Amino acid sequence: MSMVLPCLVRSVAAGELRSIRLGHPLLDDYLEFVGARARTNTWLAAAYDLKVFFSVIVKEPAAVTTADVFAFIKAQRAPRRGPRVVRLEDGEAGLSVRTIKRRLATVSGLFDYLLARGDAGVRVNPVPRGMAARRAGAGSTRRGAPLLRAPRTLPRVLLPAEVDVLMSALRTHRDRAMVEAMLLGGLRRCEVLGLRLGDVKVGERRLFIAEGKGGHQRMVPISPRFFATLARYLDSERPGDPGTDRVFLVLKGPNRGRPLSSHGIDEIIRGARRRAGIDHLTCHQLRHTCLTRLREAGMALEAVQAQAGHRSIESTRVYLHLSAGWLATEYTNALAAIDAGSAGPPSAATPSVGGR
Repeated sequence: MSMVLPCLVRSVAAGELRSIRLGHPLLDDYLEFVGARARTNTWLAAAYDLKVFFSVIVKEPAAVTTADVFAFIKAQRAPRRGPRVVRLEDGEAGLSVRTIKRRLATVSGLFDYLLARGDAGVRVNPVPRGMAARRAGAGSTRRGAPLLRAPRTLPRVLLPAEVDVLMSALRTHRDRAMVEAMLLGGLRRCEVLGLRLGDVKVGERRLFIAEGKGGHQRMVPISPRFFATLARYLDSERPGDPGTDRVFLVLKGPNRGRPLSSHGIDEIIRGARRRAGIDHLTCHQLRHTCLTRLREAGMALEAVQAQAGHRSIESTRVYLHLSAGWLATEYTNALAAIDAGSAGPPSAATPSVGGR
């Protein structure tokens, strides 16, 4: 099978992605299916993942076997930047396990789709769900071990001093408002860029998130400080009559007045990071910092979940580990209880050594 580079067809009028094609009818049908039910970033990632897979495994989908999937995993884990360059996170030189797992999930989704169609010659999904593990004390086996184990690492958060330096390094009210939306409200990058003027509820001090992850909507409170910065941006910087109700727009150049892109906001963050002298900084790190500080301040985990827009409480539990103050307090209280119990008189139900 000969793969070609994805051809992205965009609408010139709206600037929105309308279709993605890889040059193979089955893959293109699947991408059309994904595009109808997923966000643009997910759609693009699926196209790239399939391109990578079928560039390594040059076969028709119906001919792909589980052995091919394992060969793909091996190729993806091979060193990318030389044998001596490794990640501190997991000590490996190939692609991260999370990236490989995402690509396998995309490929597995393709084969589930082709199986459901029933007309592609696919009889089984070649991507294993996991490795069979023998149940202790029993003769049967179960799928208990994951195909790839991803390290569980804690997200990085900014120190208060780093936040101050970062805010000083931002050059416009627009940039400060976007950073405060993530730093004070815990918004994702896509949620910041998706804000429309009607989503800003000034009187309620809340933001309506119409384009949350997975298409889920929510209403979140946010500090008055954000609204003050936003007002300065709207009054003095936002281009007049831009033809869009998106809140955050390009301020200069040929694209002035058009909605800011994810690449644009990433460039802003990278520039501010360099000026502030911060080694590592991403939009998601700003979000992690917000949610960590809320948990440290005593916000209930369920409330943090609602603020973050997590569908599962398990996604929110990481902030228990990030909140060093919470853990220290819990440990101190538990230790005090243990010490109090050790210092007390022996229980009447506990016989003394000499009473045997």
